[in-house]
Amino acid sequence: MVEVEIAEERGEVRAMLIEAASRLLREQGARAVTTRAVAQAAGVQPPMIYRHFHDKDGLLDALAEHAMVEYVHAKSGPEDADPLAELRTGWAKHVEFGLANSELYLLINTPGRRSAATDAGRDVLRHRVHRLAEAGLLRVDEARATEMIHAAGTGAVVALLSQPPDSRDPDLAAAMFDAVAAAILTDRPPTPAADVLPLTVTFATAVPGLPTLSSAERSLMSEWLARAISEMQSPSPAA
Repeated sequence: MVEVEIAEERGEVRAMLIEAASRLLREQGARAVTTRAVAQAAGVQPPMIYRHFHDKDGLLDALAEHAMVEYVHAKSGPEDADPLAELRTGWAKHVEFGLANSELYLLINTPGRRSAATDAGRDVLRHRVHRLAEAGLLRVDEARATEMIHAAGTGAVVALLSQPPDSRDPDLAAAMFDAVAAAILTDRPPTPAADVLPLTVTFATAVPGLPTLSSAERSLMSEWLARAISEMQSPSPAA
């Protein structure tokens, strides 16, 4: 007990709990990650989990964040000036992480479960999609592009994880990226003579920074543009 108190003073108990949960998940699967089992593996009492993480979901989020930080640090590089190349690289890293951390990936992406780790990942994706919009490369609005990429990326990883490792299609994830890219991206930045939808999406990204306009005017212009984009994206009624 004295050793635990000393570790608590040094702030090591949190790290011990995350490591214990990671080991259980890796060796025994998601069902083994219970508060009692994690506490026992870490050599502490179960209330320690609630002191540091509030509940089991908080522990899982911390575990996911820890794994992602380690993975991203190992794979990190300078930001690509080309927003499309950056998106493709991010997609590849997402797939690699999911395949390398299968139990954790499936756990934090359980339908209906909110995860701080996945929310942070979506924020990164939104930033990358916004860069595409600023470059005039989107043919759909940013929200739809983000959701399509997220859904396709998650689906690709889950599909691959459902297959035996030696039977997985090595080109599936890249083919999925190309399919989504074709659906949401233009072939080139828009010009005044090009399709009006990419121009509208691009202009919408600039509205918050337009000078001389009041907050109310910016809000109204953003509303008009969002309505126009929505109508342009909607399928035309059959003649």
